[in-house]
Amino acid sequence: MEALAPVAAWVAVVLLIVLVGFQVALAAGVPWGKAAYGGASATLEPRLRIASGIAAVVWALVAWFFLSLAIPALAGPVPDSWNIVVLWVLVGLFAIATAMNGISRSRIERAIWTPVSAVLLGCALVIVFRIIGASTMAG
Repeated sequence: MEALAPVAAWVAVVLLIVLVGFQVALAAGVPWGKAAYGGASATLEPRLRIASGIAAVVWALVAWFFLSLAIPALAGPVPDSWNIVVLWVLVGLFAIATAMNGISRSRIERAIWTPVSAVLLGCALVIVFRIIGASTMAG
């Protein structure tokens, strides 16, 4: 599990960068709305474009968090002592995202974002269990 944690962090970074790009594109008006928000419309209405802009910022912070786990010398967006709490919050968020994407009315949203959410969930869990394992071995 120890060797998997950095790989999991890098996989999460790559997937989150893709997600940030997708959200930025939606916010900019690219007609990819069929793959988001239940797929109601190809081009998002203004409030959903704003939501995508906010989501892009949030996901960029999450990508930075995972990058700081992949590169320990890099300062992260939260103190190291908060990492386990942030990871558990992300586990919950990714679990909810996996479920919500899995029941989306949009076939393309289900096909793309359910697996992405599930892989992000797996990455977060690998890192959580690595941290838990390291703390029990140390203490």
